[in-house]
Amino acid sequence: MKIRHFITTTVLALMASASVVFAQEKIILLNEGNWQTDNGRITYFENGVVKSNQWFRDINGFKLGDTPNDIIQINDNLIAIALNWSNIIQFITPQGVAVAATENVPNNRKLVSDGRYVYASSYGHECETVNGMEYFEKGYVAKIDTKTFEVVAATEVGYEPEGIALYKGHLFVANSGGYAFQEDHDYETTVSILNAETMEVVKEIDTGFINLYGKMSQSGKYLCINSAGDHYNVSSAAIIIDCEKALGNQHCFQALDIAANCSTTARDGSFIAIGSSFSYVTGDYKFNYATINPEEVMQSGGKSGVKEDCLPGTIVSDLKKMGMPYDFFVNPYTGYIYSTDAGSFASAGQMYQWNPEGKFIGKYKVYINPAHFLALPPDGHFPTCIQSPTEANGKLKDNGIYNLKGQRVTKDAKGVLIINGKKVIK
Repeated sequence: MKIRHFITTTVLALMASASVVFAQEKIILLNEGNWQTDNGRITYFENGVVKSNQWFRDINGFKLGDTPNDIIQINDNLIAIALNWSNIIQFITPQGVAVAATENVPNNRKLVSDGRYVYASSYGHECETVNGMEYFEKGYVAKIDTKTFEVVAATEVGYEPEGIALYKGHLFVANSGGYAFQEDHDYETTVSILNAETMEVVKEIDTGFINLYGKMSQSGKYLCINSAGDHYNVSSAAIIIDCEKALGNQHCFQALDIAANCSTTARDGSFIAIGSSFSYVTGDYKFNYATINPEEVMQSGGKSGVKEDCLPGTIVSDLKKMGMPYDFFVNPYTGYIYSTDAGSFASAGQMYQWNPEGKFIGKYKVYINPAHFLALPPDGHFPTCIQSPTEANGKLKDNGIYNLKGQRVTKDAKGVLIINGKKVIK
């Protein structure tokens, strides 16, 4: 769900191999559409051409859903999309074919995967979940088995949990308390740490900074989390967390005086914070464009490691011409750089593209509120950073048969079916 006056920033964790350019550029871009209007769409972009701004519907014959909020690649067969207001996690192949949908994760937000399970943060509270077995007063994290597409476990965390990351078998979950302005609870300041296998909360880190809102960016052992403030008296901040120190019960974080909504990929072990914080007092947005070296930030106690307006080529000047920068992304396979401009939030936005050195290539018309990128690997190339499931060949093995609505059917079913991730007509 898009809350328009929350921070609309992006943090980018950059990868060392970005200077290597592959021949193929394959980008999936989620367009949120307008909340509660059921008009979320997917843009598919390949080698400098927008192939479609309604890719999912072109392939499957039905709409994606309401307010897509996150997208991740699980393995080389499967992608997951969080559809916030539709209350489903939609699973598709890299070719865009719908294979299943997990329906019982209400108000889902962000996703992470270990290659076998998908973990989703959910604002769902004062509700029952997991087949009615548990009641959660606050928000929770759901664990979804990609063999059955069923929720197999769920654990309560704080109110309105947002960003989620995985490090050494532990889930790091940023709690926002984002509904504090309208509900009878305070903003959250904590990051919950869960054992991903047992789904038990093993620790909570109190950052002291409210409203940890947005996607969490990760670069190795470091996380970057946005604190959105309250848009009145409490300013935005970027929180850098050292996961090793967090698991080792040491002081593990530093706060920086910049906005940083993390929705990124990685290069060079650094974060790039493209931030905009809004004030109801002045009615103005304040933008920042900064590179963050997390190791230097931690070593200096936050006194160094941040460089303002330090992005490659013409990126900063190009971003400053946008109406509303909405997302920022680097293709981890090719190093090509992307950003989106949501403009007025009500009409079709733009996607911008730069080469790895920051030279502007062009801009492309997409759809309403474009955000949440995923790069597909070039043919014959797959990242080692995405863990495979436990099967020896790294492929998702699922003997189930599905119709085009993602519903599991029997082997006697007729029509256009999905078998082993491929369309089959019976």
